[in-house]
Amino acid sequence: MDVQQLALDVFLTVWWVLPVFIFAALLKFPVVKGWIGEGIVNVSFRLFLDKTIYHQLHNVTLPTLDGTTQIDHIVVSPYGIFVVETKNMQGWIFGSENQAQWTQKIYRNSFRFQNPLRQNYKHVKAVESALSIALETIHSLVIFIGGATLKTEMPDNVQHGGGGIRFIKSFTEPVFSEEQTLEIVEQLQSGRLAKTRSTHREHVERLRMRADVTAERLCPKCGSALVVRVKKAGANAGEKFWGCSSYPKCRTMQRISTE
Repeated sequence: MDVQQLALDVFLTVWWVLPVFIFAALLKFPVVKGWIGEGIVNVSFRLFLDKTIYHQLHNVTLPTLDGTTQIDHIVVSPYGIFVVETKNMQGWIFGSENQAQWTQKIYRNSFRFQNPLRQNYKHVKAVESALSIALETIHSLVIFIGGATLKTEMPDNVQHGGGGIRFIKSFTEPVFSEEQTLEIVEQLQSGRLAKTRSTHREHVERLRMRADVTAERLCPKCGSALVVRVKKAGANAGEKFWGCSSYPKCRTMQRISTE
């Protein structure tokens, strides 16, 4: 048999191995896992939420006092606004509503990650600020997908898989008229930053700066310098945060690392 023909036959037989290998390698990168997770939730929302009732926005970047914040999904309906954070994770997940850090356990290995409810709180506040509406009409929702198993009792707004859709549909009392709902969607669309690589790159850079305790920062309220302080009491004692140097005249506080 011709050598070239043999090589072609082999290639046509095993060609699929290379993309599978590449895909498996890419899955090791957190950013890729995040994109996949967001995509799965995006598709599930489109399939199981009535588009005439539930208006969906995805990958929304909103301006904040200290830069920008990026929101995986926002669902606007007559029954409220749902701000959704997705987590594509494996293993056992341990945590509670008030813990600053949650734990992911995969076999004998344990990893700490920020409480996603706290992460999503900033997203909720950004939506509240953008719309100037009552906070009680905005609902925070965290959805875990993938092989994650929630091993501790979680609040209702932390769900796995399809539980997120059930949570959204559990709200049946209208708080907005149809006209108000459409106005809110328009406000968010006009207030979001352009969905471009440049916007994402600038957002990532601002995240890096917010996490850099050596970077110079100014208070968004009074313009004084922000300094790193440590909480001395309470459930989060020992946790570092940005505090205004003009305290107690100005009581601005910001977390060291939030999205």
